[in-house]
Amino acid sequence: MDIAGKVAIVTGGASGLGEATVRLYVSLGAKVAVFDMNDERGSALVAELGDAVIYQSVNVSDEAAVQVAMQATVAAFGAVHICNNYAGIGSAAKTVSKGEPMALAAFIHVINVNLIGSFNVLRLAAAQMASQEPLDDDGQRGVIINTASIAAYEGQIGQAAYSASKGGIVGMTLPIARDLASVGIRVNTIVPGLIHTPLFDTLPEQAYTSLVASTLYPKRLGRPEEIAHLSKYIVENDYTNGECIRMDGGIRMQPR
Repeated sequence: MDIAGKVAIVTGGASGLGEATVRLYVSLGAKVAVFDMNDERGSALVAELGDAVIYQSVNVSDEAAVQVAMQATVAAFGAVHICNNYAGIGSAAKTVSKGEPMALAAFIHVINVNLIGSFNVLRLAAAQMASQEPLDDDGQRGVIINTASIAAYEGQIGQAAYSASKGGIVGMTLPIARDLASVGIRVNTIVPGLIHTPLFDTLPEQAYTSLVASTLYPKRLGRPEEIAHLSKYIVENDYTNGECIRMDGGIRMQPR
């Protein structure tokens, strides 16, 4: 699929991996709807990038909010062809700590945002894509790109909720690709390793250095622009479907 002239939804698009993808898509001639809850950053992106971008304040796990934002996207740009799900949260808590079980509400919250939120957005985006005319002779109507994490495979101590949410995204990739094949929608998942987002700037230098040392090659954290480039590849390569693609510098996470 040629990105030029297409319409993308990018959740978590006001910062980090999402922002890098928004910028790349716009540079390639796409229109982008940013779904996020950071009103300041979202508005700043619109002011900078102009008419190619709209911002919608959206809690991805809220069905009604996503429906409204989806309708606003179609009203503004006429269609939806690409959906990138980056919105997510992370928290660390052991299953049992100091004799106390992890709060069930904390576990549910992570699942609601990361897993249910991703499915909520993609199902509504897919319904919109399915209603549109095919874009090519293969009958392609759209591309959905979810975001998991290497924690889906190698979750560390304290990552039960986060790993479960990201493992769910990995696990639903192929079934949803199969579900949507008949309407010409491809579904893939990016599986990032340690990517240098603003969160890493808050770490003590020793902790940051330790994370860099854990990578195989190159000896650095990944860059948001590299994740955006992988998203571009997935959109443009029409034979990439049902895949979970690791981008992690060869890292394999240890228990802690």
